[in-house]
Amino acid sequence: MRDVFDQRLYIGDAISARDLTRIYDYEFAAVVDLAANEPPAVLGRDIIYCRFPLSDDDSNDDAIIAAAIQCVRELFERRFKVLVACSVGMSRSPVIAAAALSISKGEPFSDTLIRITSKIPHDVSPALVTSVQRVHARLIP
Repeated sequence: MRDVFDQRLYIGDAISARDLTRIYDYEFAAVVDLAANEPPAVLGRDIIYCRFPLSDDDSNDDAIIAAAIQCVRELFERRFKVLVACSVGMSRSPVIAAAALSISKGEPFSDTLIRITSKIPHDVSPALVTSVQRVHARLIP
């Protein structure tokens, strides 16, 4: 798991999103699971769990992308400590976290994505980025 903003927004992989001990150790209030190719997590009743099954290609429904971005943004803005996770934590989670953070902070999506991925190992899908950019542009207030 990697802190991408102010010890409130983290990205991680499917193993981390399903490790209840680590979730409690890190004191996460919410887990946003983006891994379409993983089974849903089974977490404690006191953990907010939101699942948006996304793929790393351009086959995702824009409404699901928008819901994932808005969910992460709302949780972050309401000061919940959030883990955003996908299969290996290198594509979907940094892209969706960057989109949510960029809207929240009023920064360009591309700048936020570069800032997040420059600090961590990543393998961001260009097709996913294109889809998220399209949706992101419609979500900017």
